Amino acid sequence: MKVLVLYDYPAGPGGLATQGDLLYRGLKELGVEVHAAHYESNQEKEWYYRWFKPDVVTGVGYWGYIPYLVQHPQHFGCTAVPWLVADGYIANYQEALNTLPLILVTSNWVKEMYVRDGISGRHIEVLPVGCDTDAFRPFAVADPKVAAVRQALGIRDHELMILTIGGDAASKGAQEVMHALAQLNGEMPPWKYVCKVWPQERTDNQNEADMQLARELGIDQQVIYTQYKISRNFMPYLMGACDIYAAPSRLEGFGMTQVEAGACGKPVVSMRAMGMLDTLVHGETALLAGVAREVVLNEVVVGAESGFDGRRTVVFDRPRTVDYRADATDIAAHLRELLLNRDLRIRMGAAGRDRVIQCFDYRVVARHFLEIVHEKLGIA
Repeated sequence: MKVLVLYDYPAGPGGLATQGDLLYRGLKELGVEVHAAHYESNQEKEWYYRWFKPDVVTGVGYWGYIPYLVQHPQHFGCTAVPWLVADGYIANYQEALNTLPLILVTSNWVKEMYVRDGISGRHIEVLPVGCDTDAFRPFAVADPKVAAVRQALGIRDHELMILTIGGDAASKGAQEVMHALAQLNGEMPPWKYVCKVWPQERTDNQNEADMQLARELGIDQQVIYTQYKISRNFMPYLMGACDIYAAPSRLEGFGMTQVEAGACGKPVVSMRAMGMLDTLVHGETALLAGVAREVVLNEVVVGAESGFDGRRTVVFDRPRTVDYRADATDIAAHLRELLLNRDLRIRMGAAGRDRVIQCFDYRVVARHFLEIVHEKLGIA
């Protein structure tokens, strides 16, 4: 089988780039003839179509990338198998997607969203995102690289570190975590809550709103925001520096960082919804809060980014859930249990590591990709 993988190549630290790069690496290590190209690089893609003649062109992205991931390779007679995440309402690409013999999505919840928006589920298969379990692995507390991370963040040896990572922290549930932390009382060990976010204009405003909430809740001296660009090489050590990973994400089609935390042997606090239902096991690898509220919309404004010529309003027959909010009381109970019980943290982290190796290691995902393509398309 010859495969061309389209993603944000060469890979940066972003989630979609990592998703594509790990599939490319996994296939290459399995001996598959595979090449990678940037999904927007039409000239380079055409070059591969003409001389490499791939059996399958797999592009990573959301439904808005259909012109790059599906229509462009189809124009040159190639079989397109997009590997898609969820991103709002699928407005105007139903026809293009419904003609495909195979669509890959990152979780069962993402499949539900595509079916909800008019895509036939008959040819949709779930392929989870891979994790590099060689890089993301448990580290000893005394590891100098991990200790250096904690020192740089101002975390003392006796303090337990709770961590959330995201483009912005609020979308990963940080405000719900803060409300939960403010509920903790009694004999709690010393803790610090670290939010690692990416520097961007919207993040600046969101950070200030989040820290204002921390001040109002009276926990601002225990909340640390760090906003720097970092590489994927640094991420395992940042993850290794924490004691608990908390990300009850408001919208999550898979939950890559939650899986990476599990690979590092860290217990996870998240939410019983969306992609986390595939990746985390309540009471075994994670503690999952209930859903306190669903944010719903009756209509949406779409435009060129959705495949339309101009702006228009789409009114839904039934309101659509676009966001979730985790129950802060549940989060507080879960954090209290983990903060007070070191053995539980160790046991849950070990179970998380075992599950990631078994289900989400990037080589496992690459083999699963080959099995799906062979079974559904007959390509060996």
